[in-house]
Amino acid sequence: MPILKGCLLAGLLLVLIALSLSQPAPAQAPASFHINPQRLWSTLEKLSEFGRPAGAGFEGGVTRLGFSDEDLAARAWLTAQLRELGLTVRVDPAGNLFARREGTENLPVLLFGSHMDSVPNGGNFDGDVGSMGALEVLRALHDRGVNTRHPLELVIWANEEGHHFGRAVFGSAAAAGLLGPDVLDRRGSDGLTIADWLRRYGQDPARFADARIAKGALAGYLELHIEQGGILDEKRIPIGIVQGIVGINWWTCTAEGFANHAGTTPMDRRADAFAAAARAALAVREEVRAEPGRQVGTVGYAKVQPGARNIIPGRVEFPVELRDLDADKVARIWARIEQRFQKIAAEENVKLTCVPLSRDIPAHTDPAFQQAIRDAARDAGLATLDLPSGAGHDAQNVAHLAPMGMIFVPSRGGISHSPREYSSPEHVANGAEVLYRALLLLDSRLSPH
Repeated sequence: MPILKGCLLAGLLLVLIALSLSQPAPAQAPASFHINPQRLWSTLEKLSEFGRPAGAGFEGGVTRLGFSDEDLAARAWLTAQLRELGLTVRVDPAGNLFARREGTENLPVLLFGSHMDSVPNGGNFDGDVGSMGALEVLRALHDRGVNTRHPLELVIWANEEGHHFGRAVFGSAAAAGLLGPDVLDRRGSDGLTIADWLRRYGQDPARFADARIAKGALAGYLELHIEQGGILDEKRIPIGIVQGIVGINWWTCTAEGFANHAGTTPMDRRADAFAAAARAALAVREEVRAEPGRQVGTVGYAKVQPGARNIIPGRVEFPVELRDLDADKVARIWARIEQRFQKIAAEENVKLTCVPLSRDIPAHTDPAFQQAIRDAARDAGLATLDLPSGAGHDAQNVAHLAPMGMIFVPSRGGISHSPREYSSPEHVANGAEVLYRALLLLDSRLSPH
């Protein structure tokens, strides 16, 4: 019996050890770290509760759309955390949330933050790491009694993902003066307009233009974010220094042929819109691949009409998206794509036209901000890699107002916009520590405008 009990106890101990190892705990901070990794990870877990599926855990994904009840509740929770630090909290007419920590001198604001809204069934790290990292930086400054020359402001940008209104990076675009009041009439799937939601957020849509930040008001902007790609993870490098944010160019294209009987129309007499669209999609891929670089091109859907298996497609709508940090390269690739489209249209006996939908120009990060991030990472003992951002970010809009920089941390497997999106506690803590140090370096180095 004693032997049996001993075996049972030993088995139970092994099970408990296995369970403890399966749950990643926040990394212990090196002695030189200023931020608190355990506290930071705890705030990420708390934020995940707003929009988390019923019964799911922290890694079960989240749906917290911009301008939603879940987003509004998360912002109320964050506001309480910020006010506990004695910060002045305000919301601008576009729904952007700001928390101000005064500086010792009358200088422009050093702005830092990210977004908290998600895509449907997204992850708990996109935007959240930068937002909660910014909160942790303010907490660490408060705990250590550190004063800065510049006033510091945390910002949570409104509706960055733009899911149900078709307008991404909404809040930062308003702050940069890139949106007119006509956008307020856009209606979401819930039947409410953006103006309706701004009222729910306590704002007056008639004052929307007042969300614009005056040039000269900012000394600069710094954003911590997950990479959302796999480069840092594959190379096992903890900190990415963003060179710039790619320009994103969208076109809506239409192939118009003739819908006819699939059984009685010979192959050489068809005007098949889908055949033309399929060839066009491959042409996009071929032209994007035709020169070296990190440029990407995508055809994301095809709307085929009439959409019956026994009718030759008469009309197909499809989008083209091109992204790169070099605007001239994008223009060059698009010119080649247009030539290919004209050739395909003639060969398939269809009409193929493309209409520009939107164009976000590339935004390069400021060299002084890149250097501050590099120095901050080096002082923290962390390796770095310079790389572009293939995704759009609010920083792209803020670049219209002031110099900006971005810090990336690895995304496991390069997965994002998915419940499987994940960055380890250690990587999250590294990013927040570099954000803390870079802000203080910029505070000491930047001169008044």
